[in-house]
Amino acid sequence: MVQNKSIRIGTRGSALALLQTNLVLSKLQEQHPEYDYEIVQVRTSGDINSTGSLQTMGLGVFVKEIERQLLDGIIDMAVHSLKDLPTEIPEGLEIKAVLEREDPRDIQVNTLGAPLRELPDGFSIGTSSPRRKAQISSAYPHLSIIPLRGNIETRLNKSSGLECNGAVLAAAGLIRLNLTHHITEFLPLEEFVPPPGQGVIAVETRTESSYITECLTSIDHAHTRAAITAERHFLSNVGGGCQTPLGAHATIAGNNLTLRAFLGSEDGATTYNHSATGQINQEQAVADEVHSQLISAGAKNLLKYK
Repeated sequence: MVQNKSIRIGTRGSALALLQTNLVLSKLQEQHPEYDYEIVQVRTSGDINSTGSLQTMGLGVFVKEIERQLLDGIIDMAVHSLKDLPTEIPEGLEIKAVLEREDPRDIQVNTLGAPLRELPDGFSIGTSSPRRKAQISSAYPHLSIIPLRGNIETRLNKSSGLECNGAVLAAAGLIRLNLTHHITEFLPLEEFVPPPGQGVIAVETRTESSYITECLTSIDHAHTRAAITAERHFLSNVGGGCQTPLGAHATIAGNNLTLRAFLGSEDGATTYNHSATGQINQEQAVADEVHSQLISAGAKNLLKYK
């Protein structure tokens, strides 16, 4: 009897990471039942240091150790939250599949169960995202922003009055973990432009892995791929090491793709929002146009790099 070829899938060990990996696994098993699959948990530097500032820890803190195992042949593919992946991927690796995007919006939770605009002066909202800090400070300057890190469950717990009285998080994680009962308010995309790739599960593998490529091509979602191509190209234009609060989100209607982007100062005093539309096969040109608009408007003065 011929033994099935085994495919090892690397992932972080959080509840959300494992759930997302199992979503990928179920699609692979449906399309390619001829293989055996094994999930391999990997601790990343971002998991080990759960209290430090992500800005000072550098890029790729949730993926570098997983990518090392990919390059060393310990695992065959890796499942990531796409927003954790820097635009510059190590030589020899590439994103071979993205699943259909979950809700890309941010949400907020708070102890009063009220919209952000109705919260009292000085009410504490937790986030360690420079983008969210800038967007909250710009739209709701009466609120107080408190640094907040940890997995989803940890942040929900800390924001229930232990460290702050509310928090802003990505909707996708709460939806996937069936935690939507915690949500006070979905925040509008126009006001809270999400980071490139928010809500998207990505699968990374070695460039030369032919049978792995065949597997992953069968689960790649075309419209999500087009959207994240525009978003990540915009991020690449700005600069992979950019520390400026930014967001970029693409939507598709028919054959048209629209990219909306945000750049701002961390205190929210200065913000730029621009958008452009083109055909679905012109993702990079659309991203170039939005980047050009922002630079022409003066946003270049905000750009900071490590």
